[in-house]
Amino acid sequence: MLRRELLKSLVAVAALRPIVLAAQEPGLQSGAPTAFDAQKVRMRAKALAEKPYAPRPLIPESWRNLSYDQYRKIWFDGRNALWENTDGPQRVDVFPPGLYFPQPVEINVVENGSARPLKFDMGVFDSTDKFPDVEIDETLGYSGLRLRAELEEPGIFQEYAVFQGASYFRGIGTGETYGLSARGLALKTADPEGEEFPDFIAFWLETPQPGAPDVVLHALLDGPSCTGAYRFVITHGKTLTMQVEAEIFARETLTHIGIAPLTSMFLFDATMRERFSDFRPAVHDSDGLMIHNGAGETIWRPLANPKNLQISAFTDDDPRGFGLMQRARAFRDFADLEALYHNRPALWVTPGEGWGPGAVTLVEIPADLEIYDNIVSYWRPATPVPAGESHQMSYRLDWADDPAPRTGMPLRVSDTAMGARPEGGIVVAIDFEGREDVPDDLSQLDIILRSSTGELSQGLVQRNPETGGPRLAFTFHPQEADLVEFRAQLRLQDAPLSEIWLYRWTRA
Repeated sequence: MLRRELLKSLVAVAALRPIVLAAQEPGLQSGAPTAFDAQKVRMRAKALAEKPYAPRPLIPESWRNLSYDQYRKIWFDGRNALWENTDGPQRVDVFPPGLYFPQPVEINVVENGSARPLKFDMGVFDSTDKFPDVEIDETLGYSGLRLRAELEEPGIFQEYAVFQGASYFRGIGTGETYGLSARGLALKTADPEGEEFPDFIAFWLETPQPGAPDVVLHALLDGPSCTGAYRFVITHGKTLTMQVEAEIFARETLTHIGIAPLTSMFLFDATMRERFSDFRPAVHDSDGLMIHNGAGETIWRPLANPKNLQISAFTDDDPRGFGLMQRARAFRDFADLEALYHNRPALWVTPGEGWGPGAVTLVEIPADLEIYDNIVSYWRPATPVPAGESHQMSYRLDWADDPAPRTGMPLRVSDTAMGARPEGGIVVAIDFEGREDVPDDLSQLDIILRSSTGELSQGLVQRNPETGGPRLAFTFHPQEADLVEFRAQLRLQDAPLSEIWLYRWTRA
């Protein structure tokens, strides 16, 4: 698990630092140009994959041994941003190395068919007098980059995406707060022998034309099992969109590969409130996994923070999309004035071509603190990628408060709550959104309700006066079972009215 709140606070602190005069001529400095096109990234990835994996050199120990508090005392001076004082529509900041980032990342700027590497320069950073003396040598480089644009006001460049750490990156729609992450690739997630985290080891930023709505970023991936060539077309706005094209080159046979992996945090909500003594009613970046499968069904799986590791696989063929969503959107849902969980983005994945057979996979890891990312979801192809071969893929990532498709979609689940009854058994309440296609007479609705084991009541549908939508409530007795799988749906005139609600209950 990643210490995600610590990393996000580092980004936030850097963004809010006051600008202090730099001691040198401002601006990121670049090296000698070389010819560039997208095929160069592909050929470099292919050539790397044909050789044994070689880890990149580590930066000096004085940087690697920085404490969290020390690392917070150095930050990028925004006046040194790439394309500052130009008519360009974007600004790019870089992050210092050290702490969780012990190896440098190569960053190049592309213009007119040539690429120039950004040279490491302490002069682009500012720091307090509490930042320790550190060694400067040729192993140093930047640890990642941040994209900024005029999101709300002319002349004010606000950040909207960050690429930093392994193959992780974050994005937000305009006005949102950083939350869940995406990755270039997931490998062996939750496998007994341990997960592999490949790195983006190099980036190429194409210089955008004045007024261009997007920025193109190329990335080179490298890890013990494979390499990869990526191309991102990133468009900021109320919904931040990333069009992703990638080709993975296998050094060894990839039997457990995760395409379009998403990583988030779920600590608790009303399904398990009794486990946490907290003034807040819920703490999470995402509250459910939504799947639009190849058969046209829409599935909603509320997230859980189990006592033991849980892995769920939703078998499919050519999925239409999936994502980790944050449907709780009112401040009262969290009552947190600092974390602002109600303002965190959801993230929806739309395949760019038929992905074939496989499974949307959900990994839920036990966590006792909100600083840990404990939720992972990704597409796992059914067919391994043999050593020496490659796998191409494309998809779109939409970051926003509600980026999943709405047209033609069934009634959505808005909340799930559960708790023990004094007379025995556990009551479950599933709230659905209010919508015009819900009949006034709820007795017209058919209830589809199943459990894998235990004793289950018939279920009752009533109208929730606050949401205007129906609420399905039922009681179950797990008896001797430690795990119960549920499936519920509302139907009208033999057709689906609601999403399919799936849930795995486990004994505390």
